[in-house]
Amino acid sequence: MVAYNHELAERFATMPLSDGVGLLYPGDNAKLLSDLSPEERPKQLVVIDGTWHHAKSLFRDIPRLQTLPRYRLAPSQPGRYRIRREPNEHALSTLEATVAALSAIEPTTPGFDRLLDVFDRMIADQIGHAKSNWRLNETRRRGSANVPRVLTEDVSKIVVAYGEQERGNTDNATATDSHSPAPLFWNAVRMGTGEFFRCAIQSESLTDESFMRRLRLTTEELEPLVTVDEFRERWRTFVRPDDRVATFHRSTSKLLEDIGADFSPSIVLKSINLNPQTKESDPRTPAILSDQTSNSRPLRRLAWAVRFVEELVQHSAN
Repeated sequence: MVAYNHELAERFATMPLSDGVGLLYPGDNAKLLSDLSPEERPKQLVVIDGTWHHAKSLFRDIPRLQTLPRYRLAPSQPGRYRIRREPNEHALSTLEATVAALSAIEPTTPGFDRLLDVFDRMIADQIGHAKSNWRLNETRRRGSANVPRVLTEDVSKIVVAYGEQERGNTDNATATDSHSPAPLFWNAVRMGTGEFFRCAIQSESLTDESFMRRLRLTTEELEPLVTVDEFRERWRTFVRPDDRVATFHRSTSKLLEDIGADFSPSIVLKSINLNPQTKESDPRTPAILSDQTSNSRPLRRLAWAVRFVEELVQHSAN
């Protein structure tokens, strides 16, 4: 099954499952597959395919997954997926985990290892291809702008966004609370149409007068206040499958990742090798934001990012 989380949740809720179904997902209550007798092994196994972050968001957003018995693996050697860094050396790719699970459930079935042979060849081919491309790229002019292709081909698919996060924790008594700050305000604009998105999220930081004076958010911008879950669904409705969300800083896009709202790939504008001529203090308002009259910090910084995207588009056209 392939779809967005909410679509998967709807489809999975009605999918027929066997009485002996289980979920391959680690956790305190997960049973080690290799320790089970044949009678205890699952008859059907659900495997989540995605990055570790994506797998966590799928588990969170699909209620039926949380009702299934959970099973885990105990890898005896590091994973073979050398293309992407995993959370730890024994983390496995989806294919490796599936092969290990099948081998534990059906130890007498031959041929599972051949899947890993194909996997190893695929990785070697991709690494070889990447090295080949790197040699070709050596001829590029040093310092040339690495402008993403989507900015030169179809800027209508770009959604420029900026978000404010909760005030940092400065209370030593609660410094052990290590949860990632959540967004408390998010605004964005679609470059192709000018569609504007604005959402204020419930947070104790909104009661901090000093902090709120810096943000300069109006009462209108703070209404209505929604929960993080409600924000996630509003944002999911706004973005499209082929959008790219452009933020000036990596920390801004990470706000979406930390709450499982990264529904479209992101572009970090600061990583592009082109010094922007526009500055945050530039008072000019991009035409696409001319209907927005607020003087808030979030809107000002969104305008800055929009001006930079416009610069990049112009640079690529020259």
